[in-house]
Amino acid sequence: MWQQIKHTVLFSVIVAVLVLSIADASRAQTNVVTKTGTLSDGATYLMQVPVNWNGTLFLYSHGYVEPGAANPAMDVGDPDTGAFLLANGFALAGSSYSTTGWAIHEALTDQIATLDLFDTLFGHPAATIAWGHSLGGIITAGLIQRNPKRFVAAQPMCGVLSGGVATWNTALDAEFAFKTLLAPSSNLQLVNIANPTANFELAEEILAAAQATPQGRARIALGAALGDTPGWFTPTSPEPSPTDFASQEANQFSWDAQIDFPFVFAFRAELELRAGGNVSWNTGVDYRKQLEKSVDRDEVWALYQTAGLSLEADLDTLNRAARISANPKAVNYLEQNIIFDGQIDIPVLTMHTKGDGLVVVQNETAYKDVVDRVDDNSRLLRQTFIDRAGHCAFTPAETIAAVETLLKRLETGRWPSIEANLLNGDAAALGPQFNIFAVGTTIVPTPPAFIDFTPAPYLRPFDAFAHPCFFGVGNDCSQGFSFGETF
Repeated sequence: MWQQIKHTVLFSVIVAVLVLSIADASRAQTNVVTKTGTLSDGATYLMQVPVNWNGTLFLYSHGYVEPGAANPAMDVGDPDTGAFLLANGFALAGSSYSTTGWAIHEALTDQIATLDLFDTLFGHPAATIAWGHSLGGIITAGLIQRNPKRFVAAQPMCGVLSGGVATWNTALDAEFAFKTLLAPSSNLQLVNIANPTANFELAEEILAAAQATPQGRARIALGAALGDTPGWFTPTSPEPSPTDFASQEANQFSWDAQIDFPFVFAFRAELELRAGGNVSWNTGVDYRKQLEKSVDRDEVWALYQTAGLSLEADLDTLNRAARISANPKAVNYLEQNIIFDGQIDIPVLTMHTKGDGLVVVQNETAYKDVVDRVDDNSRLLRQTFIDRAGHCAFTPAETIAAVETLLKRLETGRWPSIEANLLNGDAAALGPQFNIFAVGTTIVPTPPAFIDFTPAPYLRPFDAFAHPCFFGVGNDCSQGFSFGETF
């Protein structure tokens, strides 16, 4: 059934892997020992250890894999970065996880099982660094929260660092506005999705029809604004100017049609199945206040004026519409898989592109906020940003420059500067073979694009400080689902 969903999400985007060139596959490491196999729960693993291993292991957590799709074990995000690390004496390891979809529950177990097996096969590493892309970013943060003594540092990249509950609540807000304003009488299901394929196809039909009119485009923009979807889509394109609202909306349409709608209108069903019900709610949400906080607010106002629509009337419609409640047990599952409590006791360096429409850059603010609440844990966290559109759209040079920054922190006990100009210099110095990006099957020379940047607040934060049911504390989790002050 899942394979019937007709969308243009590239597999490389879903799993957050940038396969940068076919030629890279030929860069075999002649002095590397490779081990593959299967864990007890059926997950597969991949380990690569150079003969000159320096004692440090990078444990890689891969991103989301479409339910039922091929799910190979992975130990690095791109082959160029992997080759660089192996050539410099670092070992790599990672598992497939035993299931696809929102596989955080399995991943948190399978990744530790992979570490245990690595100890048996190669010996205990002197240092283990957790890292990963996208869903692998939230898994990375989850691993160090659950197993702090197993790691010395972490590098979550383009990670879902707002946590599972906040992520799916934000998705519900965008879905809710989309259906309420564009197809209120349709059979489109926002939660408790019975037929993912049909539901996704219906959403795409409604979206295409809306994009054909100024009124529809304005309402698409409003739905996008409630998720802070950026108005920038293609990694190799310049960002639209702040007042080019038509281009911004066209890019948001592309995010919806090609990337986001498969997740919110189809893949949500896989999460609901594993969680035992609907994990999201919008009771207590004031959509007028949400729009006021959105980075896309000005775009929405402008497009509504162009379309001759009353934004106030549509916001009234949203705020009067019947709300959606969550299944408390399902929310409890999603809390455990996973939300964050800010308890880090190792250095953590994050990376995110500014124009990420699948895992918006405001995820970084949500994570920083929760870390900052705990003692002086802010001293352990640094965050870097790339001035580029796309999900996990990093060059190998940018990834390696970030890795080297984290390694310097471990070596010296102090953070080196993460000013953009310095990181860009480090990345450029790696040479043209690492400053590249894939556009289809073409490799494009791409200069480093680190930027000094502070994201806006996350629109629907939810963490260990926001809810009494964190990790199952209390049996009645329905209380608090209307925390207006949180929104």
